[in-house]
Amino acid sequence: MFLYQLAIILAAGAFGGYLCRKINQPAVLGQLIFGILIGPSLFKLVEPSETFIHLADLGVVLLMFIAGLETDIDEMISAGKSSFIIAMGGVIVPIAFGMGASLLFGNDAGESFFIGIILAATSVSITVETLREIDKLRTKQGITILSAAVIDDVVGIIMLSLVAGFISPGEGQSIWLVLVKLVGFFILALVLGFLVVKLSSKFFSFKNTTERIAGIGLIFCLLFSFIADEMGVAAITGAYLAGIMISSTPFKQKISYKMQELSYLLFTPIFFVVTGMEVDITHMLNDLGFGVVLMVAAILGKLIGCGFVARLLKFNKRESLQIGLGMIPRGEVALIITDIGLRLGVVHKGLFAAIIFMILTTTMISPPLLKKSFAKTS
Repeated sequence: MFLYQLAIILAAGAFGGYLCRKINQPAVLGQLIFGILIGPSLFKLVEPSETFIHLADLGVVLLMFIAGLETDIDEMISAGKSSFIIAMGGVIVPIAFGMGASLLFGNDAGESFFIGIILAATSVSITVETLREIDKLRTKQGITILSAAVIDDVVGIIMLSLVAGFISPGEGQSIWLVLVKLVGFFILALVLGFLVVKLSSKFFSFKNTTERIAGIGLIFCLLFSFIADEMGVAAITGAYLAGIMISSTPFKQKISYKMQELSYLLFTPIFFVVTGMEVDITHMLNDLGFGVVLMVAAILGKLIGCGFVARLLKFNKRESLQIGLGMIPRGEVALIITDIGLRLGVVHKGLFAAIIFMILTTTMISPPLLKKSFAKTS
């Protein structure tokens, strides 16, 4: 049964991607839509079992690893200041908009602040895939989006940790430990990055087979993602940083080529299709009003918080719009925060459906809009 269901998921991803490409839209949009179609809400062909969820998690880790491999570290450093400012705008404005929308519907302050944190999250994996398809990942805008999204992730996790400490008795004392772990992780990343660059040429040569080098790169990605997760940073952030480290070695192209073969054949389609499968249409319709308001708050929060701030930082109008659009998707990062909210009792099931609607719509609308914004400059 597992192999049969896997075949359905891959077929849905392939066919959905093909149809969207035929109408000049990114493949990820079709993969998400077909995930909804084959999932429990509609045709009930496949259940998003724990196994498929784990495969999807691996898919997004590989996707972010590839994004790191394709990032020019020098360009990223040069974009550091502007990316940080844009990221802060992309946190503060969505939190304010999310809290306002939630309070408008009668939710209490605690729930509203937590919803604001969810809206502050940025799931860059959707944007990464879209930019890759149109060959814009390494543009100034693409690098800025990636950098700002990583900062968003870290800031969001810090805020989530602080909120959890206040809500859950006995956890408040661990807040400083969480912060120490976060700082320790990034110090570790700097040290490992230096060692990887310095030692890679000494211990490996271009005579090594592509498979051997790619295998070592994959092991490094998975281990660093695990370390990131254990130290309180999202695994996808660890994967992205692992890719950045290897991007400064002579083996960047070899590893990137093999990782793309592995990821885009199997794991990445599974991630996007399973994301669609997890959508519950019935619950979503019951809270459609609040979901629509949250969606608008989420979109405007990033367009203003990131796009308008980018304009103030001397990006032109088109580039600022592209940055704002690229930061809109919430995806798996917001889902993770929402699940934590459910466990803490901050987000009840009624709010959950509305949040899922917001996550789905922002994930679905951003790729075609982003692609269209770049098409006008091509």
